[in-house]
Amino acid sequence: MSPVKAVLFDRDGTLVHDVPYNADPDLVRPVDGAREALDALRARGIRTGVVTNQSGIARGLLSEADVRRVNRRIEELLGPFDVWALCPHGPDDGCHCRKPQPGMVLWAAGRICVHPADCVVVGDIGADMEAARRAGAHGILVPTPQTRPEETDTAPHVAPDLLTAVRTVLNGLARDDDDSAPPDGPVGAEDPAGAAGTDGSAQAARGQEATGPDREDRAERTDRTDRADRLSRAERTDRTDRADRLSRAERTDRTDRSDRLSRADRTDVPDRTHRTDGPGAAEPDGPVGGSGGTVVGRAP
Repeated sequence: MSPVKAVLFDRDGTLVHDVPYNADPDLVRPVDGAREALDALRARGIRTGVVTNQSGIARGLLSEADVRRVNRRIEELLGPFDVWALCPHGPDDGCHCRKPQPGMVLWAAGRICVHPADCVVVGDIGADMEAARRAGAHGILVPTPQTRPEETDTAPHVAPDLLTAVRTVLNGLARDDDDSAPPDGPVGAEDPAGAAGTDGSAQAARGQEATGPDREDRAERTDRTDRADRLSRAERTDRTDRADRLSRAERTDRTDRSDRLSRADRTDVPDRTHRTDGPGAAEPDGPVGGSGGTVVGRAP
């Protein structure tokens, strides 16, 4: 491969410890070796950038201003980056910037006038690697406890930590013809959907389509599963309770009706019983079956 000209980093979980939907600059904590790794790239003239999904904006959990403040704090701790690209969309918004779609990687590469084939994307989950592959860039996975085993198994390159990943780049990333694919769109400085500037230190890349897992998607799936399970249990319990109440009500009603009928029958028997074997016996109300004895009959 040609010499690497730019390294684009995922933000949360890669450059800094992941704080979900972080809007507080005071919570920013770089991962071990991050400043050393970035300084080594800058010393070799390799451009650096950040490509980050920030769906908390679409969810209303934080604003773009909050993200800018956090990004400024990251630059205070780790030094300046040549390009920032963020996707503010949610998983169901249908953009093409949200990783694993390649929009942000293509836009960031175009912004710093570097071909995607000369870029490396460093991230901690499969969506980062897939975005790199679709853009025609190279990927290095730095796993964390949140990284799925299958994501590690399928990554084109794996490094135990950020500093090792950068040293791999500086020492010459081995060519792997299967770890990249032709870009999904043209390379250029123009944001596919009109990039929005973020106070000079951040750029928001926006687009049309997004699929695939990330940390937020996994949390959503878990939450939806938990809620569905709770609802299912509640519904089953409610149906059981209602069925039990109906069953008890039916049994009570049947018992009450049976008891009323039984009492009515017992009350009715003396009135409808006719002696046929004594003086003054009355004629039965209906046909008599047989002769002699006590006959109970009902009028037709």
